[in-house]
Amino acid sequence: MLKEAKLALEDGTILKGEGFGFETIKTGEVVFATGMTGYVESLTDPSYKGQILMTTYPLQGNYGISKDWYQSDGIKAEGFIVREECVHPSHSLSEKGLSDFLKEFEIPGISGIDTRALTIKIREHGAMKGALATTDIEDQELLELARTQPSIVDLDLVDQVCVKEPKILGDDFDKRIAIVDCGIKNNSINALLKRECGVVVLPYHTDPKDIIDYDPDGILISSGPGDPTRVGGAINTVQKLAERFPIFGICLGQQIISLAFGAKIYKMKFGHRGINQPVKDLKTGKVSITSQNHGFSIDPESLEDKPLNITQINLNDGTVEGIEHDELSISSVQYHPEAGPGPHDTDFTFDRMVKIINEY
Repeated sequence: MLKEAKLALEDGTILKGEGFGFETIKTGEVVFATGMTGYVESLTDPSYKGQILMTTYPLQGNYGISKDWYQSDGIKAEGFIVREECVHPSHSLSEKGLSDFLKEFEIPGISGIDTRALTIKIREHGAMKGALATTDIEDQELLELARTQPSIVDLDLVDQVCVKEPKILGDDFDKRIAIVDCGIKNNSINALLKRECGVVVLPYHTDPKDIIDYDPDGILISSGPGDPTRVGGAINTVQKLAERFPIFGICLGQQIISLAFGAKIYKMKFGHRGINQPVKDLKTGKVSITSQNHGFSIDPESLEDKPLNITQINLNDGTVEGIEHDELSISSVQYHPEAGPGPHDTDFTFDRMVKIINEY
């Protein structure tokens, strides 16, 4: 028997569909992602913490679930909105179906939603607070939950996804990168290990003196969820260690580096989430198709009197996609070169990181 599910948005919209996954009620910022594949990687991406994810591609679940595709230890998104749920997945690596996956991590899903219409609404009005229910609740009560929840800019989401204790991997390699974990994805860690570069994954608030004790050859400020201005520990790390180590940033890491040097960040209307964003390198003129997941960006005007230069831009809207320091060995990208999911056009970013460390 099909169970009714409901999605309420802060503007008063209430959408009804079929529930799957776990029977519960969750709140979060409703956002859309444009990838045709990659629902496992997206759902387990720590950057979706605090958000209810909607996919624009209509069919989800068709190739099942495999732990090999996880980007963390489990689902981090608060809920899942789809046009159609595939209940008979087919893939040689599949271990379970989409609904069972959501049940395992107590996440609600709703299908039968006109995701095209909802995407258009978000593009016109911006990302909205929402509440998703797969259990009985009155419409007005659900709407009240959507409206009264805190804004994503008021939540300390990084605390909920970063490691609690240091984690060392690849200790037998000659080089080591200290990862300031704001919500690192497994693919980023694996990309460095693949290049015979060990990592120590540290909580974002680790004292800079303690980072030095691990004797790293470089520092990576990771991707992660929420408003970068709330991640003061990582900003402090960049400021204190900028002249001592090569520092790299991915996604939220780029925003944190910018804040550390006095730039400003703004919340985007609906952000970039998908695996088809074109980025141009201003030095080479090369255009790459990139995987992205962010709702905040650097204000380019705030960089004018700062020691940071724009190196890459998004060809859809001109937003900042890469920066580097005038003098110090500090650089970052806004997109996800580890591409989980997505194209591999920018995988060389990790080669460049290792090259800079070897030459530093």
